[in-house]
Amino acid sequence: MRLMIVGINYAPEIIATGVYTTGLAEFMAQEGVETDVVTAHPYYPAWRTFEGWRRPWWTRRQENDVNIVHCPIYVPANPTGLRRILHYISFAATSLPILLWKALVRRPDIVVVIAPSIMIAPGALAATRLSGASAWLHVQDYEVEAAFATGLLKEDSRIGRAAKAFEAWVLRRFDRASSISAPMLRKLREKGVEEARIMELRNWANIKKVKPLTGPSPLKAELGIETEHVALYSGNLANKQGLEVLPEMARQLAHRKDLTIAICGDGPMRETLQELAADVPMIRFFPLQPIDRLSDLLGMADVHLLPQIAGAEELVLPSKLTNMLASGRPVLATTSPETALGQEVEGAGVLVPAGDASAMAAALDGLLSAPEKRAELGRVARERALKRWDMTAILSRLKKQFELEIASSTLGARNVDTK
Repeated sequence: MRLMIVGINYAPEIIATGVYTTGLAEFMAQEGVETDVVTAHPYYPAWRTFEGWRRPWWTRRQENDVNIVHCPIYVPANPTGLRRILHYISFAATSLPILLWKALVRRPDIVVVIAPSIMIAPGALAATRLSGASAWLHVQDYEVEAAFATGLLKEDSRIGRAAKAFEAWVLRRFDRASSISAPMLRKLREKGVEEARIMELRNWANIKKVKPLTGPSPLKAELGIETEHVALYSGNLANKQGLEVLPEMARQLAHRKDLTIAICGDGPMRETLQELAADVPMIRFFPLQPIDRLSDLLGMADVHLLPQIAGAEELVLPSKLTNMLASGRPVLATTSPETALGQEVEGAGVLVPAGDASAMAAALDGLLSAPEKRAELGRVARERALKRWDMTAILSRLKKQFELEIASSTLGARNVDTK
């Protein structure tokens, strides 16, 4: 089997979509699948091209048996709606010759496009026509609707209408479409994708690397955190996370001298969030930690914080959730029980309404004062990760689906030839 994966994010990025695209590629390569990846120069979540990668040409490398081409890309320091579109267009343009070349030379059987960004779909579809491959779209994030929900684009604007039309055009042209949760699969149906072409492909927890710690995390002392309790947010700092609620929540917890709220990450909202929290000494900011310290980082938390803005809960299931659960710590999320996020957190944490700083403060205060409840919620969280989010089980099922898709495509071609 020959697989080509096309996605804008990949290692050495260490959070969000890039982690899962990398895991997918490396798992398939380890299973004997000839795997190629076409991606961009790394830039996420800081929206700055990584040091050592700032070059206007393509970079080829092989890592863990995966053949990778990194394409040059425009990275805006302030990713507004229009600049973000130009960012995606630049990757679509620079990846196109690589996709066509690999289609002719490598002849993939399956081409998987990771969204975001669907801007690369036309080039990837052209590659599938050249090679005779099956076209598979995997939706990590409904980027068009997320842009509307966060105010990056206006739905009734000319660009907004064009974005919706382009998304509808793309979705109709893939042989298979997958996404990461039941509500996101429902959106595929609502957008006109036939049921027979839809499949669930969950994100996963790295069960082997992320394990519950039985004692204090060594990272806590290394970062200079001296309080008894830590509430942790780790990940991308962007507007769709609803992070503005955290400083106000912290102000209402000023009586908790035993608490540090650790925000570990980077992104376009970092400076704004630091300004909002300037008068809140309880909140401390730290850089992203290396991937080999992930278990220590997550194990540092007594409670994981997972805010989301209202209106975006069904557009994305936060990728950070899986390893939060695997760490065996309770999750405090801002969402309703009916959402995909709410369904996954229910019983393994506490839910409060989006944007409600008072409810979030009260819930966190209660959890910190109830160690037995935290322990029980954490136990459920770890069990849920083992049951629902195991990487090997999820990707083994996907490999079988790839094999079935190739067999079906080959059989269809033979039937056409014999007519």
